[in-house]
Amino acid sequence: MNSQLNDVPGHSWLGAPIDARSLFAPEQAALMATLRGLASADWGKEAVPGWTVRDLAAHILGDFYGRLARDRDGHQDGPGFAQGETLEAFIHRINHEWVDAHRRVSPAALTDTLDLVGGQVSRFFEAADPDAPSLGVSWAGVDPAPMWLDSARDFTEFWTHRQQIRHAIGRDTDADPRFLAVVLDTFMRALPHTLREVTAPVGTQVQVLSDGPAGGVWTATATGDGWSLAEPDDEHPAAVVRLDAETAWRLCARGIQPDTALARVRIDGDRQLAEAVCQIVSIVY
Repeated sequence: MNSQLNDVPGHSWLGAPIDARSLFAPEQAALMATLRGLASADWGKEAVPGWTVRDLAAHILGDFYGRLARDRDGHQDGPGFAQGETLEAFIHRINHEWVDAHRRVSPAALTDTLDLVGGQVSRFFEAADPDAPSLGVSWAGVDPAPMWLDSARDFTEFWTHRQQIRHAIGRDTDADPRFLAVVLDTFMRALPHTLREVTAPVGTQVQVLSDGPAGGVWTATATGDGWSLAEPDDEHPAAVVRLDAETAWRLCARGIQPDTALARVRIDGDRQLAEAVCQIVSIVY
């Protein structure tokens, strides 16, 4: 699913562009099938700390409306930063305000609205110019980001929230490689930013390998100006981190902490460099 789109000048270090546009509609369909299959009691189960399944569904709706308002409709109104507020604090605050305001909305009404608005979001992304400048992606260290990364980031968020709902009701992760391969590829674009304070000789490489149908290989190279995913692979990386897909996505989304991931991964070579890799986080955290 890694379409070789024309890269945005200045962002080559992010690696080859990802084209997630065609996946929004099937992901939306999977979300709706999950929500419409819930029992009444399922809506009250905890999906993430402090939020029920219903709360998380309301949050997804807020993400849908925010994307359409900002990028499709050019709507400028909305909450602003409080004095001295960080990006992370701002996002967490407005998310909680939205969810709190929607506690009066029934699961049935939420589901129907998500169906309606989610289809519009899918169509928006299908028509988006992947090379256009878009919202910054803080965990990748780029602002503005090319739309291909911004849209792939949103895809990973929608997919991750669907897994959180599945887990809340006792289901396993949906391992469909059509989706999971793109999620992992997007999450790994955080590697250069993760390693930004790691000093290494120019040309030093660290490689992350994930096996299975959704797996891949990602190689970060020290360039002197930072780290890059665009350099050709060396035959002898300084460190190799091997992990399964489930560990990889949960680590990046902070479903597990780095120390838990380190207990599951296999490391060859420079352990300090590998440990730095396992600090990766691909969400606003």
